[in-house]
Amino acid sequence: PPPPPTSGWQQGVFQPASTFANKCNAPRSGTDPATDGAYPDVQGTILDENNFLRSWSDNTYLWYDEITDQDPGDFNDPLVYFDQLKTFATTSSGAPKDNFHFTYDSLEWYNLSQGGVSAGYGAEWALISTTPPREIVVAYTEPNSPATEAGTDLARGATVLEIDGFDINTNTQAGVDALNAGLFPSTLGETHDFTVQDLDGTVRQITMTSEEITSAMVQNTQVINNTLNGNAIGYMTFNFFRAPAEQALVDAINTLDAANVDDLVLDIRYNGGGYLDIASQLAYMIAGAGPTAGKNFETIQFNDKHPATNPVTGQALAPTPFHTTGQGFSVAPTQALPTLDLPRVYVLTGSGTCSASEAVMNGLRGAGVEVIQIGATTCGKPYGFYATGNCGTSYFTIQFRGVNALDYGDYSDGFTPADVDDGMANVLGCTVADDYTRMLGAPAENRLEVALAHQAGQGCITPAAVGPELLSKPGVRLDAVDGVVRRSPFDSNRIMRH
Repeated sequence: PPPPPTSGWQQGVFQPASTFANKCNAPRSGTDPATDGAYPDVQGTILDENNFLRSWSDNTYLWYDEITDQDPGDFNDPLVYFDQLKTFATTSSGAPKDNFHFTYDSLEWYNLSQGGVSAGYGAEWALISTTPPREIVVAYTEPNSPATEAGTDLARGATVLEIDGFDINTNTQAGVDALNAGLFPSTLGETHDFTVQDLDGTVRQITMTSEEITSAMVQNTQVINNTLNGNAIGYMTFNFFRAPAEQALVDAINTLDAANVDDLVLDIRYNGGGYLDIASQLAYMIAGAGPTAGKNFETIQFNDKHPATNPVTGQALAPTPFHTTGQGFSVAPTQALPTLDLPRVYVLTGSGTCSASEAVMNGLRGAGVEVIQIGATTCGKPYGFYATGNCGTSYFTIQFRGVNALDYGDYSDGFTPADVDDGMANVLGCTVADDYTRMLGAPAENRLEVALAHQAGQGCITPAAVGPELLSKPGVRLDAVDGVVRRSPFDSNRIMRH
């Protein structure tokens, strides 16, 4: 018989993950910003880190019984091993069943989730075509960022032509690596040159240096006079369910409530998700106490090893209610939330609309609030996870699914605008391409134009302008050979959906 593995691995036999937790090949020193104490790391090995991932995945992964158990001693990189600790099955559409398995550097994740801070320029890129002929445009920008400072003045719709001297249609790997490095700086202080073409046709050269970018969670809050019927329509662009969004949403809802709006257009086309508690708060602030009374926003379900207990927190499983007060992210837990008390909401969606954004749609529909979807099919993530840190890396593996008050949550291929709302993945609405020729919140922008017309009773009109849909999800990279390399959207800490 073959000798036993030197790693001590026995197929199908798992020790508790706590046996290996924080045993690190390269222990960290200093202060952990998440606890203000010392890092918990002790000296260990790569095998210890792999064994932690193996046991943790077997215990908490939603589809743990679809993981092929492989000897952790055969992998000398925990990130490579982690990539194997998932299902490789596909959905009925042929898409990967698990398309949301990813990692972050723990410090980067802490900064991003707690304050919306990341390295970048403050420009969100829309990768309309990731292979030649490529098309890369600015989807939106963050205020007070390198992208918007005087002399740079990037705005939605600007097209990227060259990066650091490489034409965007370069077909060499070195060129593609340069494009990715320029578009997605990994550290602070990186300087890259761009040739861009503005919407008015002007071609110009700009230089941007990456900085810590604090994202504006909510932008463009306004009241629009619908000239088709005279109604007051509230509008806001909502991009992230991160901690500062709690206060930003309260401020936006207070503004719209004071204006006594007749309807709301919630623009979440680029919102990849975040805290489920904030999603619950937003749904409550839209619907109010009437429709949500006595109903759950979402019920989460873990794998069959944990039918009644949350394996991460150890607490008894309980549905997520429609939160009526702050949850302590950036609003005091005792503070009552404002409400619009609307019987319906228009949502502007795209393929980047994911997880917690989809949970808002699903949760409202479960409470009997009419959701009208304008745009494109959402990403399809009725799943969530807790960020789990070990040895400086935060791991994200699908741990639970969510269902609404009507026990529906099977939208792994996304919500799609349709002629009839079937209570499931087909949502009443209109399929409309993204329009990069107009600013977000402009009444003539494709999706908002159709929403206003639909609100006035005109149905799904053909917008004045048409354009391509954003084909990729946030974090998609260019690739010269294989098309795209995906780094999935994130959710985590507390319960995150993204």
